[in-house]
Amino acid sequence: MTGLPASQRFGDKHPRMVFDPVLIAAVSGILLLGLIMVTSASVELGARDGNSLYFMQRQLGFAFAGIIGALFVMQVPTALIERLGFVWLLVGLLLLVAVLIPGLGVSVNGSRRWLRMVFFSFQASELARICLLFYLCSYLVRREAEIRTTVMGFLKPLAMLLIAAWLLLIEPDFGSGVVLMATALALVFLSGQKVVHFLIMMLAFVALGALAVVAAPYRLRRLTAFQHAWDDPFGSGFQLVQSEIAIGRGDWLGVGLGSSIQKLFYLPEAHTDFVFAVLAEELGFLGIFVLICLVLLVAYRSLAIARMAIDSGMKFPAYIAASFGIWLCMQAFINMAVNMGVMPTKGLTLPLLSYGRSSLLVTLAWIGVVLRVYHEVATSRAVVMRGGLR
Repeated sequence: MTGLPASQRFGDKHPRMVFDPVLIAAVSGILLLGLIMVTSASVELGARDGNSLYFMQRQLGFAFAGIIGALFVMQVPTALIERLGFVWLLVGLLLLVAVLIPGLGVSVNGSRRWLRMVFFSFQASELARICLLFYLCSYLVRREAEIRTTVMGFLKPLAMLLIAAWLLLIEPDFGSGVVLMATALALVFLSGQKVVHFLIMMLAFVALGALAVVAAPYRLRRLTAFQHAWDDPFGSGFQLVQSEIAIGRGDWLGVGLGSSIQKLFYLPEAHTDFVFAVLAEELGFLGIFVLICLVLLVAYRSLAIARMAIDSGMKFPAYIAASFGIWLCMQAFINMAVNMGVMPTKGLTLPLLSYGRSSLLVTLAWIGVVLRVYHEVATSRAVVMRGGLR
């Protein structure tokens, strides 16, 4: 640990924060790329209201707010987060219920996903997801033996998460529900769940997902429409067709930054859910490759921090770091798959890159928690090394 600050090497009472330079560099790369692409994709849209840089300015402002939030969260010990396990569950469920209450929840395009705040509308599912995963991480530590030996051990927390997924379906936000449950299942698997039990749980999850699709005709239409988007290019397949045209135009090196044609009111949601298509058109395969490498680096580093925490005997921090890496990778690649027509439209943002106030704030705060895990692991290793030298 030669790279540790002097305050930790020599045993100061209040050691300085230790940052992971690799994680910070990768996150900064995605943020910078996202700021560039949001600016490019939204210039024409902002110009209609008299300010072509409107969305860039707001994205930049929320990025700074998110970074400040991350620095604040870094000061909170993970032990305190762990002790609030059941509180996180209550907060997460209350957030998902609150958006359904008239006067509190805001309806946009037929979905009630936002809470009315003073300066902007906040998407409750973004924060609720973290709260629910924090609860699951604390449960996996507290009931480790029960989870590994009994079926009920892992069914109890998943029952709570299924309630949360049901509330997400009511909004409706099918994509967030799928990502939440898939991340939860991955964490349960990492906790040492028996393979047979895990497979049964996976089959039950798939069956429930299929039932949720069949129960709502619009979900079934969306699930099948993406497979035949070109059969109705000016109707149900319009958004996907425009996205595929954008990606196809990008070729290897793209048409050039700012030169996208599809963003000129052809491609809906060009600066939010479909900013990946604009990136592919303007920067080509090279831009896609750079983005994928950055996303994989953030996910890899998060999982590496989780492994470091496990090796240091810090199970809860390890689950926290692992949950972020799993979620980020999963949601990012689902968004890319949707843009390319491999999966049906989910309404999920591309983390750290798409324009999205709630998503950006919450994701950066979550990164602050992961950086806190790294600090605690590095500090504990420094203490062990000092003890060994004595």
